[in-house]
Parts: sequence; C-alpha cells; structure tokens
Amino acid sequence: MSAFPTFEVIPAVDLQDGEVVQLVQGERGTEKTYGDPVEAAQRWIDAGAESLHLVDLDGAFEGERKNGDAIDAVLETVDVPTQLGGGIRTAEDAIELLERGVDRVILGTAAVENPEIVAEISDEHPDSVVVSLDAKDGEVVVEGWTEGAGISPVEAAERYAELGAAAILFTNVDVEGRLDGVATEPVRELVEATDIPVVASGGVATLEDIRDLEAAGAAAVVVGSALYEGNFSLEEAQNAVGGS
Repeated sequence: MSAFPTFEVIPAVDLQDGEVVQLVQGERGTEKTYGDPVEAAQRWIDAGAESLHLVDLDGAFEGERKNGDAIDAVLETVDVPTQLGGGIRTAEDAIELLERGVDRVILGTAAVENPEIVAEISDEHPDSVVVSLDAKDGEVVVEGWTEGAGISPVEAAERYAELGAAAILFTNVDVEGRLDGVATEPVRELVEATDIPVVASGGVATLEDIRDLEAAGAAAVVVGSALYEGNFSLEEAQNAVGGS
C-alpha cells in the first residue's frame, strides 16, 4: 500500500458474531446483517474488487479479536490483498496476522496509545501498517469511537507518517453508516498535511461521493453500506473514477 497506481474502491467486510454487518455511526445495536463473510468476500472479488477491507467489530469494541475463524476462512478463500483491523493491540498480534496472510494491519487504539508500535511492526514488515484515524467533531476517537484522544487527525497523521505508516485510513464518524454523503474538507486537509496515502471511509452513499473523495486527493475509498444496499455496483463505482 506504499502506492496506489489508481484510485481504488475497496469493499468493506465488517464482522460481528461471525456475520457481515454494517453499523450506523459505529454504534452497536444499529447493525444490519448481510450474511456469511466468505460469501460476501467472494461476491466482491467476483465483482472485480482489487482488495478487501476486513474489520473485527467485536475486537474493536472489546479489545480482543473475536472473529478469528471467520477471518481465517476469508483469508483462505480470497486471492486479493486484504487489510484487517479491530482488536489488534500488540505488535506481536499484528506480526502474527501478517505472517498468517493478512497484507496490511489497521491499527487504531493501539497506535494512539503507543505510537511506537507503528515503527516496531514496520521495521519487520515494511509498508504493512495502516493507521486508522477515526474523527468525531475534529478530534481523533478511540475504543470503538467512544473516547476522545485529544489530538486532531492532521497532527496524528504527521506523527504516524514519520514512524513508518504505509497509509492513513480516515473515517469521519459524523457521517459514517448514515448514507447521507461524505465530508470532503477533512480528507483534503489530511491529504495536504501528509505524504502518505489517505484512504477515506464513512458516509459514501452515491457515485458522486466517490468522485468527490477522489477529487479531494484520497488514494482510495472503503465502501460498506452503499454497496450492500445496492445504491450502486462495485463496477459502477470503479468506472466512476476511471478505476479498473
């Protein structure tokens, strides 16, 4: 992920209790279920996905990964690059996942609480760490979006770029999961502040949203609810930005 040759549309496979779900603004109890993770992953690959975004939501909320079997099943099935987040709290945990076949690990809470973990993992596996910066009201939030970290996304991105992060995954919690559209200005600010790729996430409802994020300078976009709800197809999204 050190470089995106073209803007990429990445389908999300978010896991809770072994099933694919989508939450509204990251809140438990708002989930809508979309079935078996392996079937979902295969569906997106058949539709032309170049990579997949996997999240263990139980891990994100509880601090330890709970969907390991489902994730292993996805990894055994797919042949495209995968990035995985949710409940990865130690360098050892991250390195084990990378050695098991995950291509990139996504660190949120762990990176905020211990920034040096990014360098520790990157030293052993270069270009493998994506730092997840989830923002609410302009502040980075952690612990499943429940606690403010007291730092802005721009300040955080600059720090992690220096520590060797391959990319920033930026989620605007204010618009996440609502299918109400994206906020491009925070993405543009991040892109201008850091030299590493910014992957945008949160709020995508239309093809226009995807075009707007590309125009804001994002290197890729993670899309969940809009694809699962059939607002547009993956092929339509890729064609909208001149992707493959």
